[in-house]
Amino acid sequence: MRDFGYQRAYDVSGAVAVLGTDPDARYLGGGTNLVDLMKTGVERPALLVDVRELPLDTVETTEDGGLRVGATVTNSDLAAHPDVRRRYPALTQAVLAGASGQLRNMATVGGNLLQRTRCGYFTDLSKPCNKREPGTGCSAVGGEHHNHAILGATDHCVAVHPSDMGVALTAFDAVVHYETAEGPGELPLTEFYLPVGDTPHLETSLPPGALITHVTLPPAPVAAHSRYRKVRERASYAFAIGSVAAALDVQDGVVRDVRIGIGAVASRPWRARAAEQALTGGPAT
Repeated sequence: MRDFGYQRAYDVSGAVAVLGTDPDARYLGGGTNLVDLMKTGVERPALLVDVRELPLDTVETTEDGGLRVGATVTNSDLAAHPDVRRRYPALTQAVLAGASGQLRNMATVGGNLLQRTRCGYFTDLSKPCNKREPGTGCSAVGGEHHNHAILGATDHCVAVHPSDMGVALTAFDAVVHYETAEGPGELPLTEFYLPVGDTPHLETSLPPGALITHVTLPPAPVAAHSRYRKVRERASYAFAIGSVAAALDVQDGVVRDVRIGIGAVASRPWRARAAEQALTGGPAT
């Protein structure tokens, strides 16, 4: 592990000021992914800016009836929140399907969305990986590619995004809000992750140095009728082979509204809009 500096941020503007001037700095939330990657040498920040003391740790109802989830809310607190459990049950189920209880107590919402792939070639410094070292090649294309992407992949990268939470948030039209030195911004989660293309090392649309401050979920009555299902190689803590967050509103035997997000099939959580359109207005059979 590379030697690194550490400082704690007490306000958002101070945090983004540091990252805006130091490209080798990283934000530290729960650290459940970043610290692991630092240990293996995949991530080598010169400075960690701890954001856990920032006032970003609440879940609140918005004026329009949606939810505002702070970026430092832990996965455990998100899953246990009564409004999440009642109005977006698939989100609670997705969070509880990921990691172990100890990790969920540390991991944060912002960090979960920014976690890196668990592709074995990405974490093995002896193997070529375009995501880790652009231009070196993708070992998985001609090697062991079990559990890799079947949608949106290219010859440059076939790694999948590992987030369970992100699948449910994608199905519910979540929006990511962030702060930079130039001011605030927002991105729909469906636009947050970049297509692989020939630049798999560029994973999100966030501006350099941006700090995720919160995620908003719009009001969606259909979300109250949602479930998350995950297929994995063992019953205990494991990443998905495939997963789905689905919400369905059926009235008089007709599908009135449907939301479908799919996980572990692409470099980002995948919104199945064609399937939604095919089901909407048809019989619930």
